[in-house]
Amino acid sequence: MSLHIAIHGKTFTPDTKTLIEKLWADIGAQMAHIVLSESFKTHLVSHGFDIANLDAYSDDAGIPAGIDMALSIGGDGTLLETLTHIGALEIPILGINTGRLGFLATLSPPEVGPALQQINAGNYLIENRCLVSVQSDIDLFAGKDFGLNEVGIMKTDTSSMIQIKAFVDGNYLNTYWADGVIVSTATGSTGYSLSVGGPLVMPSSDIFIIAPMSPHNLNVRPLVVSSSSKLRFEVSSRSQNFLVSIDSRSKAVDSKIAITVQKAEFVAKIVKIPGDDFLQTLRNKLNWGLDIRN
Repeated sequence: MSLHIAIHGKTFTPDTKTLIEKLWADIGAQMAHIVLSESFKTHLVSHGFDIANLDAYSDDAGIPAGIDMALSIGGDGTLLETLTHIGALEIPILGINTGRLGFLATLSPPEVGPALQQINAGNYLIENRCLVSVQSDIDLFAGKDFGLNEVGIMKTDTSSMIQIKAFVDGNYLNTYWADGVIVSTATGSTGYSLSVGGPLVMPSSDIFIIAPMSPHNLNVRPLVVSSSSKLRFEVSSRSQNFLVSIDSRSKAVDSKIAITVQKAEFVAKIVKIPGDDFLQTLRNKLNWGLDIRN
């Protein structure tokens, strides 16, 4: 029985059209029931793809129920967009990388045909990844208040730092004098958190990382807490506002608004083909093991 597949992808250039055509042929040969995101279908049509007969779903409304799996064609950012289309449906996502190697989208185009054969044969794994959610007195992200990588609380300009008073389960933790604070999931430890000195964490770990951005106090370091923790942040800023981001989305917020961060009530399901190993991706992405002594 063929799977019902939803597909979302990023825009591509005429130079990469041949790659996408080959990729599309591999998908079409293996997947009989396909629905596209409206934005991706429009882009494919603009490049001459004959797909008028395929159904499409609204990017804002999200993937309809009854879909077995979602394919993300692009990079890690495209997979994060696809996740916003899925929401609480917990549809498994397979990330196909059409650019540089990603931590989330690890499948290269030449691997797609064999991988889809494996999927049709039921030979794949699904990794459950913790999601982070953000709440406040206002609806910041139009109901899509969850992310796979991180929540960021940061200044909106390039001048004065902000003060962020942080609480863990109602207990005062610290006041960060910094450019901001990042609350990362284990999956997001290879993202923004890593760039500000946060630790690398196995993606199955059930934790959050609280990492300051350019802290004024040099003895302030990233802290790992349980993902069952409820985090609260109160911000003081000379500009009377600050920026809240969740993965690639952001919103300017009045400094009177407190922010609560906690684990989402649902998870992201990432499809893994046999041989797709996080440690191997770390070595390839971060150039580990290149020391001649290895």
